[in-house]
Amino acid sequence: MHGNKNFLRNKFLLYSAAASTVVAGLLHLALVPMFIKQMSLNVMIFFIVSGLAQMFWALPIIKKWIFPWYYIGIGGTVILVILWVIAIPGSGYPIHETDVAIEVAQIAFIILALIIIKENPSEAKSTKLKH
Repeated sequence: MHGNKNFLRNKFLLYSAAASTVVAGLLHLALVPMFIKQMSLNVMIFFIVSGLAQMFWALPIIKKWIFPWYYIGIGGTVILVILWVIAIPGSGYPIHETDVAIEVAQIAFIILALIIIKENPSEAKSTKLKH
């Protein structure tokens, strides 16, 4: 019974982390048509690339390709959160519901990915990919 409980917990963590990065990615992509008239081409490209990358990141999460994928995903997501803090509240712009949803999803991804790494120390140091 104990093994089954750990298995379910691990699956829950994996799917929650994958879902959080997909949600953040989808919301980043949704910002483009919502603000298309207010965005420069560079900003549009940034949101499209960020959104697609976050959606892609569900694959390494589900497959448990921990090293180096989780670390790159965590680092990239931390950078996105920092950029948001600087660009929106740091610049005095109002914070919208979509902003909050994206940041919550991103922070959830960071926390969940760190928990997965902590609970899988041998896999976190390995470069072997699981299929």
